[in-house]
Amino acid sequence: MRVKLTELTQAIEQALVYYGYDEQERGQISEILLYAQLRGNNQGIAKLIGSGMPKNPNAEAITVIRETSLSALLDGGQNAGMVVHTKATDLAIAKAKSAGFGMVGTRNTSTSTGAIGYYARKIAEADCLGFAFAGSPETVAMHGSYAPLFGTNPLAIGIPTMDTPVVFDMATAAMAFYGLVEAQAAKRPIPDNVAYDAEGNLTQDPSAAMDGAILPFDRGYKGAGLAMMVEILTGPLVMAAFTGSADSWTNWGNLVIAIDPKLMVDLDQFKQEVSTLVKRVKSAKRLPGVDEIYTPGERGDRLRQAAIDTGEVEIDDELYRSLCNVGMLS
Repeated sequence: MRVKLTELTQAIEQALVYYGYDEQERGQISEILLYAQLRGNNQGIAKLIGSGMPKNPNAEAITVIRETSLSALLDGGQNAGMVVHTKATDLAIAKAKSAGFGMVGTRNTSTSTGAIGYYARKIAEADCLGFAFAGSPETVAMHGSYAPLFGTNPLAIGIPTMDTPVVFDMATAAMAFYGLVEAQAAKRPIPDNVAYDAEGNLTQDPSAAMDGAILPFDRGYKGAGLAMMVEILTGPLVMAAFTGSADSWTNWGNLVIAIDPKLMVDLDQFKQEVSTLVKRVKSAKRLPGVDEIYTPGERGDRLRQAAIDTGEVEIDDELYRSLCNVGMLS
C-alpha cells in the first residue's frame, strides 16, 4: 500500500511511545528507521513489530570506559543501539576533526543499530571517511557449518564527494535478520539458498530460518571470513559479546571510525577526484540490457528522494498494519 510519510512517522512515534522511549530517543530512532524504510532497506519499521525493541527499564546513562585523543570505548548502559551508536558517531567525528582520526567502540546494548549506512553517511557529510561495523547475536553460519555462529555483522563505508556521499552498506549475511522478520510478517517465503533450518536443510520458510541459520552473503568462505572479521571488531575489540558468549543477547558491540582525508590530501582535491571517479563509473560501457550503472547507495538515495518528493512510500500491507497495531497499544 501507499502510505503518507506523515502517517508513517506518526505510526513510528506511537510505537516508540509504547516501547518506552523519551522524546529525544524517539527522534533519533525514528530518523534512523525512516532512513532505512524510505530506501527500501529492511532495517526500517520491521524492527518495531513482533517482539519489537522495547526500551530496557533498567537502562542507565551511557558512560565512557576509556578514552584517548583518538579513541573511546562507551558502555551503552543497555540503551537502544541506535541511541548509543549515534553518540559514538558524533564523538568519532569530533575526534577526527580535532586530531584527524577518531575510533569509538560501544558495548552493552541489546537492540539493533539499524541501517549502519546512516552512520557512515553522517560521517561522510562531515567531510570525513566513515566506517561502521555492527555486531549482533548468532544468526549466521560459518562456511561448512549450519550452526548459527556470527551476527549478520553489517559494515558500511561512507566517502565524501563534491555532491552526494558514496555510501556502501552491506550485511555479511545473505539476508539481514530483519529480512526474515519482514517476510514472516508479510507471510511470504524468503529466497532460495539464503538460510538453513535447524537440521541444516535449505529452507524458504522465514520461521524455520529463524530456528536455523542464515548463510554468508556469497554462500562461501569469503563472506564467512568477512563476517568473522566483523565479529572480532565488534566483539573482543570492544569488550562485547561474540559467538558462544553467555551474554550474546544483552551485550551487543559496535565500532565506528572517522578519518579526516586531510591527513593525506587536500580535502577539496580529494572530493573532486572522488566525484571524477564516480562520473567515470557512471559513464562506463554497459552490458546489453543495462540501462544505468549505479554507484553504492545511489539506488537507495533515489528511492528516498522520490518518497520525500511525493510524500508517500510503498509498504507491505501486513507490515504496516503490524506497526499500527503496536502503536494502538500505547
